[in-house]
Amino acid sequence: MSEVKLAAETRTEFGKGAARRIRRDNKVPGVLYGHGSDPLHLTLPGHELLLALRTSNVLIALDIDGKTNELAIPKSVQRDPIKGFLEHVDLLLVKRGEKVQVEIPVQAEGELAPGGYLLEYVLDALPVEAEATHIPQQVTVSVAGLEAGASIHARDIELPSGVSLAVEDDTVVLQVLAAQAEEAPAEGEGEGEAAAEA
Repeated sequence: MSEVKLAAETRTEFGKGAARRIRRDNKVPGVLYGHGSDPLHLTLPGHELLLALRTSNVLIALDIDGKTNELAIPKSVQRDPIKGFLEHVDLLLVKRGEKVQVEIPVQAEGELAPGGYLLEYVLDALPVEAEATHIPQQVTVSVAGLEAGASIHARDIELPSGVSLAVEDDTVVLQVLAAQAEEAPAEGEGEGEAAAEA
């Protein structure tokens, strides 16, 4: 997986007013924590961070104040509910070779058996444990030919080398449902119309 390099600055101002000023400058307030160290409050470049977060579980190489280099993954991202811009980000400090628990998106491929069946994502992201520098971007699952009642469990999903499940292996991830039949008219409905026509 690729690393995204971001220049970050430590910040000493806190509160809503300070956060608003940071966002006005097209930057995003954030916190870096982990490994038992004190949380480090940062200011991050807004546009570059937004682009980086398009990749789930992106590995971010932080250049902090031009003095310190740290690796981190996003742990929590707050966005404006209406406009969608980034309001705040929590980053988890990681080391090369270290295992971390993350959720990776599940992608289904293939056509279900004919019959108008519906595919339900019980989990749209699969909890796994992976090396911080080798987190898969997604897992792909074939649903080709599956019929109503079929389920795909966590244990059925092929994971890349070095990645293990962080959820019970019998957890249902995807299931196939029968399409809902259109409801027949209730008894009595339509009889009045038939009588009127007669």
